[in-house]
Amino acid sequence: MKKQSRFMAGALVLVGVVGYLAVTGMKDSMMYYYTPDELAAKVTADPTAHALGAKVGGRVVPGTVQFDPRTLDLRFNVVDIASGKTSFPVHYNGPLPDTFEEGRDVVVEGKLTEAGTFEATTVLTKCGSRYEAAEEDFKA
Repeated sequence: MKKQSRFMAGALVLVGVVGYLAVTGMKDSMMYYYTPDELAAKVTADPTAHALGAKVGGRVVPGTVQFDPRTLDLRFNVVDIASGKTSFPVHYNGPLPDTFEEGRDVVVEGKLTEAGTFEATTVLTKCGSRYEAAEEDFKA
């Protein structure tokens, strides 16, 4: 009977440790992304928010994309998808995502500087939720 209770106690400790590591690991890796409107409101309410990293989801404003393939310097403006009101410039230095283009929805990760530019460390393009076949695909 004593061996069984030691085994159960060991199993409970092991399950507890694995559960704790899973929960804390998920908390650290999960990061909500803000809209430009939400980020602007957050920074207005708490100016120290500039020092914190954030993810922002928005739409690339057509006509604002500037990319230098030699230096991999990318600059564009992102605007709130829902309201279309809040926008800010984004600066990113790195390879251009394959599906990046004007008018496309993006998620940028980085920090909003006090000057108002979002210094991105990552730029991800969002895939459309629906892909529709072109009309010529239906012709036989």
